[in-house]
Amino acid sequence: MPQAPVVGIDLGTTNSLVAYMEGDKPVVIPGVDGSNLVPSVVALDPIPANGGRPTVTVGNSARKSLIENPERVIYSVKRLMGRGLEEVKNELRFFPFRLADDVEAGEVPRLQIGELRFTPPEISAYVLRQLKRNAERFFGVPVNQAVITVPAYFNDAQRQATKDAGRMAGLEVLRLVNEPTAASLAYGLDRAKEGTIAVYDLGGGTFDISILKLRDGIFEVQSTNGDTHLGGDDIDNLLLTIALDEIHAEHGVDLRAHPGAVQALRKAAIDAKVRLSSEQSAYFDMELPNGDRYQREIPRNVFEVMIEPILERTAGPCKQAIADAGITPEQIDEVVLVGGSTRIPAVRQLVDRLFKLGERGKKPHTDLNPDEVVALGAAVQAGILADSSEKTRDLLLLDVTPLSLGIEALGGVVAKIIQRNSTIPASAVEYFTTGVDGQTNVAIHVVQGERELASDCRSLARFDLKGIPPMSAGLPRIEVKFLIDADGILQVTAREQRSGKEAQIEVKPTYGLTDEQVENMIIDSYDHAEEDFANRLLIEARNEADNILRAVEHAPQNPAWMQLTVEERSAIATARERLIEARQGTDVTAISQASVALDQTTRRFAEMMMDAAVTTAIRGKTMDAAGNELDDKVTAPHPMAAAEFK
Repeated sequence: MPQAPVVGIDLGTTNSLVAYMEGDKPVVIPGVDGSNLVPSVVALDPIPANGGRPTVTVGNSARKSLIENPERVIYSVKRLMGRGLEEVKNELRFFPFRLADDVEAGEVPRLQIGELRFTPPEISAYVLRQLKRNAERFFGVPVNQAVITVPAYFNDAQRQATKDAGRMAGLEVLRLVNEPTAASLAYGLDRAKEGTIAVYDLGGGTFDISILKLRDGIFEVQSTNGDTHLGGDDIDNLLLTIALDEIHAEHGVDLRAHPGAVQALRKAAIDAKVRLSSEQSAYFDMELPNGDRYQREIPRNVFEVMIEPILERTAGPCKQAIADAGITPEQIDEVVLVGGSTRIPAVRQLVDRLFKLGERGKKPHTDLNPDEVVALGAAVQAGILADSSEKTRDLLLLDVTPLSLGIEALGGVVAKIIQRNSTIPASAVEYFTTGVDGQTNVAIHVVQGERELASDCRSLARFDLKGIPPMSAGLPRIEVKFLIDADGILQVTAREQRSGKEAQIEVKPTYGLTDEQVENMIIDSYDHAEEDFANRLLIEARNEADNILRAVEHAPQNPAWMQLTVEERSAIATARERLIEARQGTDVTAISQASVALDQTTRRFAEMMMDAAVTTAIRGKTMDAAGNELDDKVTAPHPMAAAEFK
């Protein structure tokens, strides 16, 4: 029996595709109806008269049910993947399906379809199963391995939800690949030359922009940005909302009470949008439930004014990605357009302006079908992993993580461990210590974002490192290791080196991320940079002051204290009071100067303590044993120089 190749899958908001490498060329596999596109629509037929589970249909056949039985159909579920309860509630105002009544905050949302309930990954799994069946019908053998694409700005929860969907569909997901990167692979095969490429990907539900450098067969992502809540669906919803409001105002009909009519109107809105990409006007003509007709002509110039605010939301991420890559628009050699929404003339005009193409005599690349290019690139990556093509054998894909990752340190500041736009797979290690004497547990809070304070970043996960032997503050040496795999999934390990106690977690974050947090995470970091930096400096200055004050507080208990003169002890007490007073204020310079003053005043006392420690260490011991004991005292992270956990 012949062995089926590894396939590439574009799991899209509106349509999904499956492709493979035919020799040195990626090819899309058609469905049973001959269409390359499988609409990402899932319908649940009514329960059979003799009982049993209802039949589930996917694709074009499911889309036909939208008007007749909209309450039994789900579409655009990609918008719900990895999202929290409140986010899903906001989304569902545009859709006919509803949430199950008993879903609680913190749980994976479940959708009520007829008599059954499904999570978003389960719905996506039905789409993936259909693609799997299409491939198996094409090859005549089982297909078990796939590369699946995701938006570059999908967070960890959304990526994990995609992998879960693949597993439920019976697929081993070998790799998650960012959609813009996949598109560049599809184009790079044909061109195979050096240069800087911008991939502008405006699909049905998400927008991504990636800047890549192609050199000697290596595709290296320089930067990525985007919006996980922006796409053609937003244009559809805008047209639909305008039409619904006009119908209510002009005809006195609230069409929202007629789900089938709403879906018919939605289809009319989508058809109008598509026509306006090639024609100068589009026309609505629909019979209403009360017998009236809703008729409306939309000229292209009016349409472009209506959608301008939506399209302009792509400009900010583009400018940020260019800045992050350290280049200017003029240094970008090629711009690749991906996603069906890039067929809109106004989108192409915006791209021309953003990347200054016209003034350089260039045009964006639209050679490949924008609906298919991501799937073709996924097939290329599948070919790389399966080593199935001579042309892909020497290709290498280097992707990046879109946001910085770190932990919350003492005072609520963020200690960034992996910086955004770091090439993945990636790993990094940092060392920390405790801030309280006798601390036996450390609460580790993993965060993602660009702000200086953890409260302004996205919370990914929390876990505890327990069983640390009680020691003085600053003595434990805690190694925190971050590891991001090729799919962008993060694993965090914490280990106290002296005791060997260890804890780890594969970050599967809560679903409570709002759209606004995702969209504005980097923009906020710039808008609040000065304020954030000032807050961080104040927190760090107070932390440093606390460390010195804590050490001085225990000073009288040390035998060396009584060896100081009365004047020296008085000077230390005065410097201590000045630091306590300065710490209560917000003047960073005053706190730092008072800390330095107390540090200098206690310097001779510190030297006397060290001398006593050395004398004690070597008394009655071999040099090796004494050296080891001194190493333990000297090499621990200094509490003033290391971030500390709360």
